[in-house]
Amino acid sequence: MNRQKKIKQLLKAHAKKASAKLAPAKAKYISKADRLKIEAEAGQEPNTAAES
Repeated sequence: MNRQKKIKQLLKAHAKKASAKLAPAKAKYISKADRLKIEAEAGQEPNTAAES
Protein backbone atom coordinates (compact mmCIF):
# COMPACT_ATOMS: atom_id res chain seq x y z
CA MET A 1 0.00 0.00 0.00
CA ASN A 2 2.76 2.45 0.89
CA ARG A 3 4.61 1.80 -2.38
CA GLN A 4 1.42 2.40 -4.38
CA LYS A 5 0.80 5.65 -2.53
CA LYS A 6 4.31 6.91 -3.31
CA ILE A 7 3.95 6.01 -6.99
CA LYS A 8 0.59 7.79 -7.23
CA GLN A 9 2.07 10.81 -5.46
CA LEU A 10 4.97 10.95 -7.94
CA LEU A 11 2.66 10.60 -10.94
CA LYS A 12 0.42 13.38 -9.62
CA ALA A 13 3.43 15.65 -9.11
CA HIS A 14 4.69 15.02 -12.65
CA ALA A 15 1.23 15.64 -14.11
CA LYS A 16 0.92 18.86 -12.13
CA LYS A 17 4.28 20.13 -13.42
CA ALA A 18 3.38 19.23 -16.99
CA SER A 19 0.05 21.04 -16.83
CA ALA A 20 1.72 24.06 -15.23
CA LYS A 21 4.11 24.29 -18.20
CA LEU A 22 1.18 24.29 -20.63
CA ALA A 23 -0.78 26.91 -18.69
CA PRO A 24 -0.46 30.52 -19.85
CA ALA A 25 2.07 32.56 -17.93
CA LYS A 26 0.75 34.78 -15.17
CA ALA A 27 1.27 38.50 -15.42
CA LYS A 28 4.31 39.68 -13.51
CA TYR A 29 3.49 41.49 -10.26
CA ILE A 30 3.88 45.26 -10.37
CA SER A 31 3.97 47.10 -7.07
CA LYS A 32 1.52 49.89 -6.33
CA ALA A 33 4.29 52.52 -6.39
CA ASP A 34 5.46 51.32 -9.82
CA ARG A 35 1.88 51.36 -11.15
CA LEU A 36 1.44 54.95 -9.97
CA LYS A 37 4.75 55.95 -11.57
CA ILE A 38 3.75 54.34 -14.88
CA GLU A 39 0.37 56.10 -14.78
CA ALA A 40 2.07 59.43 -14.10
CA GLU A 41 4.46 58.92 -17.02
CA ALA A 42 1.61 57.91 -19.31
CA GLY A 43 -0.35 60.96 -18.21
CA GLN A 44 2.57 63.30 -18.98
CA GLU A 45 3.36 61.97 -22.46
CA PRO A 46 0.21 63.28 -24.22
CA ASN A 47 0.71 66.73 -22.66
CA THR A 48 4.27 67.03 -23.97
CA ALA A 49 3.18 65.91 -27.45
CA ALA A 50 0.37 68.50 -27.49
CA GLU A 51 2.73 71.30 -26.45
CA SER A 52 5.27 70.57 -29.20
